[in-house]
Amino acid sequence: MDVRVTDTPLLQWSGDGLVIGLFEEHVELTGDLAALDKNLSGTIQELISEVEFKGKEGSSTATRVGSGSAVRKVILVGLGKADTLKLDNIRRAAAVGARLAKKEKCKRIGVFLPTWSNAPTLTAQAIAEGIELALYQDNRFKSDPDEKTSQIEQVELLGLAGQDAAIVRAHHISSGVILARELVAAPANVVTPITLAETAETLAREYGLGLEILEREDCEKLGMGAFLGVAQASDLPPKFIHLTYKPDGNPRRRLAIIGKGLTFDSGGLNIKGAGSGIEMMKTDMGGAGATLGAAKAIAQIKPDVEVHFITATTENMISGHAIHPGDILTASNGKTIEINNTDAEGRLTLADALVFTEKLGVDAIVDLATLTGACVVALGEDIAGLWSTDDTIAQQLTEAGELAGEKLWRMPMEEKYFEGMKSLIADMKNTGPRPGGSITAALFLKQFVKETPWAHLDIAGPVWTDKENGYNGAGATGYGVRTLVNWVMSNP
Repeated sequence: MDVRVTDTPLLQWSGDGLVIGLFEEHVELTGDLAALDKNLSGTIQELISEVEFKGKEGSSTATRVGSGSAVRKVILVGLGKADTLKLDNIRRAAAVGARLAKKEKCKRIGVFLPTWSNAPTLTAQAIAEGIELALYQDNRFKSDPDEKTSQIEQVELLGLAGQDAAIVRAHHISSGVILARELVAAPANVVTPITLAETAETLAREYGLGLEILEREDCEKLGMGAFLGVAQASDLPPKFIHLTYKPDGNPRRRLAIIGKGLTFDSGGLNIKGAGSGIEMMKTDMGGAGATLGAAKAIAQIKPDVEVHFITATTENMISGHAIHPGDILTASNGKTIEINNTDAEGRLTLADALVFTEKLGVDAIVDLATLTGACVVALGEDIAGLWSTDDTIAQQLTEAGELAGEKLWRMPMEEKYFEGMKSLIADMKNTGPRPGGSITAALFLKQFVKETPWAHLDIAGPVWTDKENGYNGAGATGYGVRTLVNWVMSNP
């Protein structure tokens, strides 16, 4: 599919389908839209009246134009209220319009949406992202994918001439989101620690990234007892992946992104029971998927920022070698951890990853993890939790998520809750009391960062959706990639 901007005026554009955005309180046609409607023999106004189109966010409708018209079909999408318009409303409207255009068997479409906040570059990028992500389909594991479905071949953005670079950036970012989706959606017999390492090798080779993969023996030499404790029951070897993007010249800052990489989580000896969602534990590497997706996007965009992408990846399985509840592990910073629940394994892998990363001397660290069900209980399935020891990085991530349309909410670092994680025989337990479980998880991670500004994102909710939602189809969402890219590209 070719997405491009065009300097062709609205009244002169021709093609299979024209997507037009209308605000909720302004569905009447004025200016160029009134003139277009006249050219189309009143088709647009007739459609609005017939279906009582109100312009509500997410709504859409389509109709065929009379024979002889330069435009074969008109597609209307609702934008909601003008005074509450966000960039993500534009992105979602583009996605809705593209999906309906595909359903209507349009091959060449034009998109005419308002410019958000006098920012044509961001608007063009958002439209292109929405379209590419909405039309992506993952048919890798189907024996007979529906190849007969009509595909959109060309998309032209009207009123955004000169924004070619924004379209290119949107494609780079979307390619990273799609990689994350494919990694998270694939089953645990396809995405393993070995294949994640191979994916990192492919990224390094294709985009000129630095790559270090630590094997079990390397991790043992670094004293990564927490990470290796989780890994010891699996028949598959753990892989500690470290990708590095370095710009030409001196970087204006140096950042690190860490993703939780549990390719399957059985719960260990605290095995997940009925109703636990164990069949979805292939998604427990959603943080690693976002990290590698962000690496792919950033390597193509080439910002003047050095970025390290890290994941300690393994399975959490059950065997005669599994860690027991009550065991004590020693992390690579010397802290000892009493295991009171083997199903709280992700924080153990992240602990050693955080220690490793801080030694790199970066300016800030962000980790992403499908860490706790407690976060889903607190914030639902659409919003990630944000914990940080630093107000600046928390604000940067909040703004980055707002531009991306990826919702997150800052949560408290209530220090007194750590009392519930103290152990009689070790420095700490790996879980605390049931109340405030997502907070105590963040407090656990905090013990492995000394001075570097750091933030933790719990993405257990938004990493997956069971139904189509805007530019996300049902399944893996690739959550976090666009927020991470925006954060890296921001100017603090």
